[in-house]
Amino acid sequence: MHSWIDGQPGSAVNLQNRGLAYGDGLFETIAVRGGRPSLLQRHLDRLAMGCRRLAIDLDVPLARDELLAYAAQLGEGVVKLMVTRGDSPRGYAPAPGAPARRILQNSPLPAYPAAHAEQGISLFDCQTRLARQPLLAGLKHLNRLEQVLARAEWQDPAYAEGLMRDAQGLLIEGVYSNLFLVRDGVLTTPELSHCGVAGVMRGALLDQARALGIEACTAELAQADLQQADEVFTCNSVYGIWPVRSVPALKLDWPAGPLTRKLQAVARTLLDT
Repeated sequence: MHSWIDGQPGSAVNLQNRGLAYGDGLFETIAVRGGRPSLLQRHLDRLAMGCRRLAIDLDVPLARDELLAYAAQLGEGVVKLMVTRGDSPRGYAPAPGAPARRILQNSPLPAYPAAHAEQGISLFDCQTRLARQPLLAGLKHLNRLEQVLARAEWQDPAYAEGLMRDAQGLLIEGVYSNLFLVRDGVLTTPELSHCGVAGVMRGALLDQARALGIEACTAELAQADLQQADEVFTCNSVYGIWPVRSVPALKLDWPAGPLTRKLQAVARTLLDT
């Protein structure tokens, strides 16, 4: 299926597009099944929040309508919606009144091994650190160089994901997922007020866990918290939940525990809505 640019089929952007020049924009990666985008409202809410934070003037209802039409034609796959500040001449200062650009692309749903969800995964202990920048914390902005560098650290297929920390050594996330720990029945995910991506599945799981009476919170987490965890898992809005079986470099391992299994079922339901 062709890409769309501003609602029309297209495959090229202006060389003065600020997303290309500066990473000046945001994106959402959205699973589509049966022609329907999963977790659509959460994706749109995060996109709208990011646009407000970056002062990008996006017509969110228009972007929603385009996304729905595109997904209906796609049927099944993954849609990447990119929003850039638009086109402007050279220089960091944006051109006044330049319209935001909306770009839709698609790819097949990833064929992840069933063992990732059933038996769990091993995490590579990445050395690349995430810079602290509260103005960008939580956003899924277009500059992903830290993740590119982190993912380049390993080629061994034994590792399905990488563990990332910030400049102070606190646990933040996976390279392309969010991280959760369980200890004494309490579900905790890293606080993302300084860096990291506030994933839509992360937010949905926190809400669903609390609705089920499970104590759930965010907190600053260090390696000691990882060592004391009873269960560990990663999540995102394409694959749901993968139990973390081990971090070999740290000589840590865990079972795929009961709370992880319970929330896996919740995640599967969320991806079908």
